[in-house]
Amino acid sequence: MAAALFLSGCAETQLGTHVAKSVMRDGQPSGAGGVYKVGSPYQIFGVWYYPAEDETYDSTGIASWYGPQFHGKPTANGEIFDMNAISAAHPTLPMPVLARVTNLENGRSLVVRVNDRGPFAKGREIDLSRRAAELLGYLKQGTAKVRVQYLSRAPLPGEPPVRVVSAKETFVMPAPETPAEALKPVPTGNVQTAALAGSQAVTPKATMAPISSAPTDGMQPIRDDPVSPQPGVDVVPVAGPNQLYVQAGAFSSIENAQLVKSELAALGDVTVTPVNVSGRTLYRVRVPANNVEMADTLLNSVVDKGHHGARIIVE
Repeated sequence: MAAALFLSGCAETQLGTHVAKSVMRDGQPSGAGGVYKVGSPYQIFGVWYYPAEDETYDSTGIASWYGPQFHGKPTANGEIFDMNAISAAHPTLPMPVLARVTNLENGRSLVVRVNDRGPFAKGREIDLSRRAAELLGYLKQGTAKVRVQYLSRAPLPGEPPVRVVSAKETFVMPAPETPAEALKPVPTGNVQTAALAGSQAVTPKATMAPISSAPTDGMQPIRDDPVSPQPGVDVVPVAGPNQLYVQAGAFSSIENAQLVKSELAALGDVTVTPVNVSGRTLYRVRVPANNVEMADTLLNSVVDKGHHGARIIVE
């Protein structure tokens, strides 16, 4: 368990023996002690992750949060994690960068400083600090459907601050046919696949439990109170119903997509939908889920059938 917590909390740094205090600016970490880094490919529990600079990064998925077990410890780029600051961990984005995270369940939108690596549980898009999760309104329930958008590099000490426009000025929900960009499905049998352009992919095999946040005392999660958002939190319109899907892959051949659909038929109402990506038509194979728990179960089942590039998306 100790090894699992060590690896999940910070994949690219050695934890120090001392606890340092972070200094915050407007609720965000100051960046003291940190450096800008993209990072080399790394492996956690048999899963390879491929960090990359991607100014077009725009993805949906499930957010979790982390807090006391890593409070005061170094992050993956050398800063100090403060659970009361507005920061986040992401598997592949550079560090530190600013990203906008929008809770698609309540419309709250917040700019976070990505300065750590994680989460490494299957089906999770981003891990927010305890305070960031509180501001976005999912601290008690533990997870939320979110959209993550890259904004810019985050300033380090001595660098000028970055101006970020309000989400109300910039937020546009993706069209229904926007593809999930981080897929590189593993072919089954003679299936031929075509990877979507965009974010680097992860080939998950880990079965590690989520590293943070949901109630663990056997009680049902409690919905967060609909309190008024704090300064720095925008409220934007979000399109419903924000359906959860497990996407097995995106295929250049409809015959291959139909083959995968047949393989997954026992899991539910599997669909094949076309999408245009850079002038090419790809066919996405998806299984709908009613909630996060169901999506997690379906994701494990899809991966067990050999589709290791499967992921949870929100649309």
